[in-house]
Order: sequence, then structure tokens, then C-alpha cells
Amino acid sequence: MKIRIGTFNLFQFVEPPYSWYTKKEKFNIEQWEEKTTWIKNQITEMNCHIIGFQEVFSKKALKTLLSELGFKYFKTIDSPKSDKKNDKVYTSTIVALASKYPIKNLKRIEIDFTALKKHHLDGFFKFARAPIKATIALPNQKDLDVYVCHLKSNRDNEFEYVFTKDTTLKEKKEKIKKALEENYSQSLKQRLCEASSIFNDIKRTQNPAVLLTDLNDKEFSVTIQALTNKKYHDETLKKDEYLLLDAYYFYKKKIYNPHPEQKEIKRTPTSYFAGKGNILDYIFVSNMFDKNKQNHIGQITSYEVFDKHLQQNQNGSLLNSDHAQVVCELEFN
Repeated sequence: MKIRIGTFNLFQFVEPPYSWYTKKEKFNIEQWEEKTTWIKNQITEMNCHIIGFQEVFSKKALKTLLSELGFKYFKTIDSPKSDKKNDKVYTSTIVALASKYPIKNLKRIEIDFTALKKHHLDGFFKFARAPIKATIALPNQKDLDVYVCHLKSNRDNEFEYVFTKDTTLKEKKEKIKKALEENYSQSLKQRLCEASSIFNDIKRTQNPAVLLTDLNDKEFSVTIQALTNKKYHDETLKKDEYLLLDAYYFYKKKIYNPHPEQKEIKRTPTSYFAGKGNILDYIFVSNMFDKNKQNHIGQITSYEVFDKHLQQNQNGSLLNSDHAQVVCELEFN
């Protein structure tokens, strides 16, 4: 059996006459028609069985749109908040999950309070956007736990370290230690507490799991270590031990007409800022899908980034999205 799973940041999915953040920020009827038509076409092209969504305001409108495309099951775990002075203006966004297979169970992620202490976070804490955990019943397979999240963004543009694939976990932890202790980056601290809480939940599940996310952090970031690496949370471990895998690195890439001097394929950005491409959108899967493991239950057979709209305009558009969509295919044994 093969299933296709995707992640899709919708970029201000707000049905008129509602607005996002300020009264004037809203779509007219024609703009909304253009945006939803683009979203439908994009979802059709993605050809998924399960999709996680970010930047959802109008959840009823999204449920209707997805129902028209064959997604019988749709879940959110929260509602966007409205301005106290004007209920037509949304002030917060949520995540959502759509599936063509039955969603058996829906759960909130509990906060890992040991992570708050570890990351020197004092006072009240809550997720910037409540993540979803849903159990999906696959035909003739073990249930699949699907997580959808949209971690805290770095809106204040605080300084945060940028790491490479060669930076060790020890080096990453040493570099961010001072920033955490002295509150140099509140958004990083928040993201790490969110990531640690999600990791702690996934660690306890008995089912294979996938995580569909706008991470709001770059490739090789310490946030990815907090989400995936047991050693980040348990320093007694002698080497890295991954609970989750970045799906991108666990499928065999096809190279067409390879250049003889080409050493590796450059990863396609999913978002751009000031002309620089970043990978912010990810699909992580249980290490049970590592085909090199003796007890693997399946493997990753494709990984695609849908970014034609960003090739035309790196900043994206409110009438489509400012993020690329990511899809991977899982084949069960």
C-alpha cells in the first residue's frame, strides 16, 4: 500500500468579509475565488491522501473546499481568535488536518514542563498555535499517528544561529546556551519548548508517526534536533539516535542528465526572505520507515516540492501562497 502525505501553508486563508489582523486586510469576492481556485488546483496536483494545513482562519470554508476534493475527514483542534472590538477581524491562526481515510482519534499535545526548565523559560507558556495529533485508520495497515504543527515564528528578527550539516549537536547546544540563559532569543526558546513537547508525545506513541509542519526554522537548525533526536533530550546517550527522519534524506533521488562534476542535488527552498531561499516546510516520519533498519515497516518512495508559483514570484502572493507545498509518498511493506 502507498499513501501520499503533504503539508500546505495556505497564507492567510480568510473568507470574506472577514479580515486578518487589521480591518483592511481582507479579500474581495473575486480575489477569494481566485485564491480558492488556485488552492484546489494545487491540492489536486499534490494528489495526497492526507494533508496538514497551516495559516487557517476560516475553517468551515476550508472543510467545504476539501470535501469537494474527496477529503471526507477534516479536523481542527482549536479556533482562531477574533479581535475583542470587532469579531470580523481574526487575530490568530490555527492548523488543520484533512484525510481521505477515517480519523479515529484527535488529541491535544501536552506541554513538556521539563523542557520549560531546560530552556530557561519562566512564567506562562502555551503553543503559539496548538498542534494536532490525530490517529488515522489505514486499510489493512497499522494505525498512523499524524501530527500537524506550525511552530513559533521569528517575527522580531532576533539573532539566531545558522548551522550547517557538519555542525554537531554538541556544537549547536554550546552555541545556543548563552542565548537561552540570557534571553537573547525568546522565539527560539519558545520553538524549542514546542518542539520538545511534540517529541515527548511522539516518543510515547505505539503507532508509526508522521509530522507535517511549517517549522519556522531552517535546515540543520537546533529545533530539528529537539523534534527528532533522542540525544538532544538525553545526554547520557553516546551518539545521535533519531526518533523521526527528515523524509527528504530517505528517498532515492532521481538525477536526469547528471553533470559529471555534480556532487549533490541542491534542496529546493520552500520559502524566500530578502531574496534568500530557506527550507521551512518539512515532513518528518518515524524511523520505522528507514528501509535500512531491520524491522522497518515501509519506505519513502518519493519526495516532491510544489513551487512553480515561487519560481514566478519568490515572495508568493496572497492569491496563492508564500510557501511551497511538500509531499512525500510512503510505501508500506
